Amino acid sequence: MSNKRPIDGYVDPNIPNPNGEGDAPIIIYGYTPTLALAVLALVLFALLLLFHTFRLYTTRLYAFSILLIFTTLCEIVGYVFRLRSSPPPVGNPYGVINFVVQYFFIVTAPVFLSAAIYTTLTSFIAALSGHNNTIGAKRLSPFGLSKKTILGIFITADVIATIVQVAGAALIGASQSNRKSPVTANNILLAGLAFQVFAFLVFLILLFIFIRNAGKIMLSTDTAEGGRGTVMRMYTLALVASSLLVYVRTCFRLAETSQGVGGYASSHEAFFGALEFAPIVVAIGLLGWWHPGRLVGRNGLLSAGSVY
Repeated sequence: MSNKRPIDGYVDPNIPNPNGEGDAPIIIYGYTPTLALAVLALVLFALLLLFHTFRLYTTRLYAFSILLIFTTLCEIVGYVFRLRSSPPPVGNPYGVINFVVQYFFIVTAPVFLSAAIYTTLTSFIAALSGHNNTIGAKRLSPFGLSKKTILGIFITADVIATIVQVAGAALIGASQSNRKSPVTANNILLAGLAFQVFAFLVFLILLFIFIRNAGKIMLSTDTAEGGRGTVMRMYTLALVASSLLVYVRTCFRLAETSQGVGGYASSHEAFFGALEFAPIVVAIGLLGWWHPGRLVGRNGLLSAGSVY
């Protein structure tokens, strides 16, 4: 007896399946990806790539800027393959490789964005402690954690979570292509997302502890130095907003996956556009406009001549 299931999933009635060697019997997305969203994403991420390249040149905040440049490059590659999944004659929504590659790059991109957020927190801790000689980095940093410890913990967690997610997505693609149950593969994907949501929640807790610790310094800096503390608060708010947007996006992915393959959230592109695409665009934009290099980069407001 064959262990293949009958076709169970979304098939666009207006787009015949070419049934090529690399085609699945269904559209794995759960809907037909629109050309408009892919083009909009490519345009916006290309503009953000140019913006952050300019910021790299003007601030020389290398680690942060390079991470954001990698974020936008991954998004561009991901949306190129999503474009290839749009309706004919531009693309083929049944192609498995297009689904897997776009998923890999669109899921990997926020890892670089998250790493940039982590480096920003550690840079702010170092800059504020260096700017105010009466308080050390250990008193500012949540639980006295060092820069290396913060970066090591959360970057490692993101890498592990992403590897598990990509493996799960690839297995879903293979299962659907072979008409086998994707339940196990979806559970693997779900585990990676649950771990990522938990790890980023811990980071948010640390971020808010830093804000509490730094609050008095920001107020005293306002009084002594003509409003620098207010400027610092604006950049910190941008960091918080970007972090929350990344967290919302990750929570959406977890909720989407928990419904299983073909669930309501995963079968409506509007959710993807509003809760995957939009939060990442806005977060990268915020970190470009309120670029931390304007505080701690070359000639930054809190810079003492050092470059992070």
